[in-house]
Amino acid sequence: MTLIAILALPLLAALLSSIRPLRLYASAITIVSTSACLALAVYVSAQVIEHSRVVALPGWFEADGLSALMLVLVSFVLALASVFAHGYMQHGHEAGRLWWFYGNYNLLAFALLAVPSLAEPNLVWVAVELITLFSVLLVGFDNTSNALEAAWKFAVLTIMGAPIALLGFFLLFWTYRSTTGGAWETWEGLRMAAASMDPSLLKLSFLLVFVGFGAKSGLAPMHTWLPDAHSQAPTPVCAVLSGVKTTVPLYVVLRFLSVVLASPAARVGNWMIVLGLVSVGIAAFLLIQVRDYKRMFAFSTVEHMGIILTAAGMATQAADFGAVSQILNHAITKSLCFYVAGAMLLILSTREIASVRGLFRVSPFSGGALLLSSLAIAGAPPFPIFLSELSILSAGVQAGHKVVVAVLGVLIVIAFVAILSHVNRMVMGKPAAHVSTGVLPASCRFTVWAAAVPVVLLGVYVPAPIHNLLQLAAQQLGGR
Repeated sequence: MTLIAILALPLLAALLSSIRPLRLYASAITIVSTSACLALAVYVSAQVIEHSRVVALPGWFEADGLSALMLVLVSFVLALASVFAHGYMQHGHEAGRLWWFYGNYNLLAFALLAVPSLAEPNLVWVAVELITLFSVLLVGFDNTSNALEAAWKFAVLTIMGAPIALLGFFLLFWTYRSTTGGAWETWEGLRMAAASMDPSLLKLSFLLVFVGFGAKSGLAPMHTWLPDAHSQAPTPVCAVLSGVKTTVPLYVVLRFLSVVLASPAARVGNWMIVLGLVSVGIAAFLLIQVRDYKRMFAFSTVEHMGIILTAAGMATQAADFGAVSQILNHAITKSLCFYVAGAMLLILSTREIASVRGLFRVSPFSGGALLLSSLAIAGAPPFPIFLSELSILSAGVQAGHKVVVAVLGVLIVIAFVAILSHVNRMVMGKPAAHVSTGVLPASCRFTVWAAAVPVVLLGVYVPAPIHNLLQLAAQQLGGR
């Protein structure tokens, strides 16, 4: 029943945070809840490594390697973001409204954790739409004109995908039931029945789901909401949105892709490769002209979503391992980037790249953290994203996708140079004559240190349990 407990905790935390006598303790309640979810998610992943699958309620709540990986990543980012929020949200926000922030934060946590916990695909669609709803409320929390505009744009562009994806799920459900009669519909059941399902209908249903959820994942050209939302949302929310909120809908797309790949007659891999490269290419060139460092990290998310999709489209075991490794490395590294961005915003009170010069002299802690996180997210060795991207390129060469590898490699280099050129100007040079700096709360400083530890360690050593979990997760993607 551990899976059910993981979902019950954030709901309980949201309820407690809304009770008037407990509103002053909403931050502490959230930290305790998300930390407990992380501990339970680690326990579930250990059980999955040992038994390959954990079943709480058959057909409803189940976890395999891929869902266990997502549970750990989501709960890890949620826990650290809640610690960062403890100090960050006290600056520039009314204390009387913070309970509302934490209530919605816990509801978002519930929706994010529900997606990988559910084995029934139609309920997964409901959970994904709940993610969109609670994310919109948090993006517009600051109640400024820019924040409300970003939240409105986010809502319009992502909610438009809801009926499209729903039509895809209905079509899949009808195709599955017409093939298997009254069999229970789960991800595993869909994969087992894919060979006998109509390949044309299967591909059409996947296309609809991909379009509907691709917008929520920030894949180009459906990404236009993402940089606005990430520049205006409170930084703890940005860490969650970019670190795991984008990958959770992509997780559903990859689940759907594994069903299609199980059908001998349905082939969509080449289209996934092309669309993935388009996303990487658009992000790489947008990174060159970006002027806001929070938007810079947002465009990097678009790039990484495209890399993951390209790897999954190759549909080989090696490429699938690279894809799930990229999911892991993106989550831990991108959340670190936004913690650093939030620290810079508290210290300098600006998001403009052109206004930040000589950060090493102004704030050695923020300057060093920005350089480390930027090197890591750009894919410099020996950080983990370098390793996962290298494994994807190597898998592409082994599979004979030499042109794809060449294009992807060039685009990754362009994004690398663009990010580091901006960062070099921010951390080096001479700061302005009179730079007023704010105070960085201890919880924010602690979060940056805690988030940096796995980013540094996983670049030089991958513990056996994590490697085994990645292998189990890659097996669920259906590569051959």
